[in-house]
Amino acid sequence: MHSQRDAERRSPGARRSRRAVLGAVGSALALAGCLRSGSGDSVDYDEWLDGSNGYESVVDRTGTDETTVQVGTEGGLAFTPAAIEIDPGTTVVWEWTGKGGGHNVVARDGTFESQLYSDAGETFSYTFEESGEFPYYCEPHRPSGMQGGVAVR
Repeated sequence: MHSQRDAERRSPGARRSRRAVLGAVGSALALAGCLRSGSGDSVDYDEWLDGSNGYESVVDRTGTDETTVQVGTEGGLAFTPAAIEIDPGTTVVWEWTGKGGGHNVVARDGTFESQLYSDAGETFSYTFEESGEFPYYCEPHRPSGMQGGVAVR
């Protein structure tokens, strides 16, 4: 004897519903995996950097406790260097050049966000404690390619 529940499970409509639910759950899990990995944002880091103004290569800044990235370079719409590699525990200091208008520094995964600054010499710092890749951008100038990245190894 089969219960009503068994009959519903075997019906074509029930199978489609179950497949739809499983597909939706699978898609949600896949999307969540793409959005974050560990503490860093797992967007395609190389592709992200290829779209960055002033990006040529990842600059090795390992072995230091603190390093600086200039904000508002290359015509005022770039970070220099655009991409750095650091050790866990390193503090990155973004320093404004005063060029290109107001800029901020925003992590794609929400880990950090500065205020909007425009004056030369303004700074924002963040200490990276965990390994990962941290793409970031200037919110007002993101469409213009003002983005960078910090790889913590």
